[in-house]
Amino acid sequence: MKKPIGTTARTGEICPESGNWKVVGSPTTTAPISEGNRVPPYMNTAVTWKLISYA
Repeated sequence: MKKPIGTTARTGEICPESGNWKVVGSPTTTAPISEGNRVPPYMNTAVTWKLISYA
């Protein structure tokens, strides 16, 4: 079962759903992250990512 759009994950956690993710806050970026991979940092900082679309 797919996780809902808007699901969040923090740097270092296991990604719960493959898709396009966006950093919450500023500065921001988007990145494709695959389910099962570790959620990456952004600009060498731990951040929260939000799922914005499915892969």
